[in-house]
Amino acid sequence: MHANRLFIGGQWAAPSGHDTITALSASTGEYLGSVPAAVEEDVDRAVRAARLAFDSPAGWPTWEPHERAAVMVKFADELDARSKAMSSTVSAQNGMPITTAEAFEGTVPAVLLRYYAGLVSNASREERRVGLPRGSTLVRREPVGVVAAIMTWNFPQTIGFFKLAPALAAGCTLVLKPAPETVLDSALLAEAVEAAGFPDGVINIVPGGNDLGAYLVSHPGVDKVSFTGSTSAGRQVAAACALLLRPVTLELGGKSAAVILDDADLTARAEEVFMASLLNNGQTCYASTRILAPTSRYSEVVEFYTALAQGAVVGDALDRATQIGPLVSARQRKRVEGYIRQGLVEGARMVTGGGRPAGLESGWFVEPTVFADVDASSTIAREEIFGPVLSIMPYGSEDEAVHLANDSAYGLAGTVWTTDLDHGVRVAGRIRTGTVGLNGYLPDLTSPYGGMKASGLGRELGPEGLQAYEESQSIYQT
Repeated sequence: MHANRLFIGGQWAAPSGHDTITALSASTGEYLGSVPAAVEEDVDRAVRAARLAFDSPAGWPTWEPHERAAVMVKFADELDARSKAMSSTVSAQNGMPITTAEAFEGTVPAVLLRYYAGLVSNASREERRVGLPRGSTLVRREPVGVVAAIMTWNFPQTIGFFKLAPALAAGCTLVLKPAPETVLDSALLAEAVEAAGFPDGVINIVPGGNDLGAYLVSHPGVDKVSFTGSTSAGRQVAAACALLLRPVTLELGGKSAAVILDDADLTARAEEVFMASLLNNGQTCYASTRILAPTSRYSEVVEFYTALAQGAVVGDALDRATQIGPLVSARQRKRVEGYIRQGLVEGARMVTGGGRPAGLESGWFVEPTVFADVDASSTIAREEIFGPVLSIMPYGSEDEAVHLANDSAYGLAGTVWTTDLDHGVRVAGRIRTGTVGLNGYLPDLTSPYGGMKASGLGRELGPEGLQAYEESQSIYQT
């Protein structure tokens, strides 16, 4: 795929610069295609277009909710028509197994569009309240304005639509910046936007690196920022928004714990365990990569996870048999291998993996790796690795398990494994994270998703995700 223009203001426009962003196959390292690299002048054009689409007397926020919903449903139809191409394009770029890409990248965006279209079509944007001490107040919800949405590479379309769908439903306009690791799918996205019939400037796409993202975040024409990425980058985004008193939603890193209670039946939940810990080759922010096992069953748990990792099919991301594909880039593989070496240096016992799988020398592969006897203060127990690396730690009591689960700078997710669901809910309620899964983990698109502590600010998905793109106005009447 080779794109030579940018999608700005509803048109395919020539870029202001001359550089391109090249996409490589994570499975082979081979060239896949390229898109133009946007520069600051392109961001200026994109923000102006989004600003006009929002501020115009007949702009996107002035449309009746059912009118916006109709375009969103058409957008969902266009994405459905490109589902297969979108899934394979993402999979080729970031190494996501194709079956995972089909379940997420090729499906979730359209589901979210239809969900939020239905949500705004059936809800009033005004509420009259009886006033105190007298009179009444008309409380109105208005779109926040032009949104800068910084997308991530691990689930570029799925997480992108955590932002796009509710923002569009609220009446906002957007400037999207795809991650440089996954840019080819943004060209398919632009095609779907064009075919859906949005007014010019409602959605604009400017591919680029970190410097371009920083410029967009601080742009005077932007009203809100939504960012998904690393905690370190999120702190920089938060600092910029704080100086500008600009609202921001941050979905950042995680180091989630799997609390295995003494009555858990892991064998019966093997597929759910794999999905919760190794989905997308471990390149998943909510992955339960810290495994907390009761001492009474510690050896059994180590054996279970060892067999789980050894039994996973590692291969080309586009092979339908593949369960673990390559990492997104050579740089990411080097980072993950550095953590594996650090785990060994700090005394953890590597029970499987640790190397590069035989016969897959061309791509950026790392064997699924399991460490046992991991110290809770060690690097691999505390830092987000973002690869197929699991750390197993023993605990003596339930209180100790909860303490270990909470002993983290992060608070995005976690899992509890038990055959007693009522007990599991009580344990989950003691874990300081934004989300917890019982006997599995899969975000519910109708419920709030987001982190505590260093895992972010604000919530996405559900009605709360819509509210993140709205502002309240009170009109007092005496």
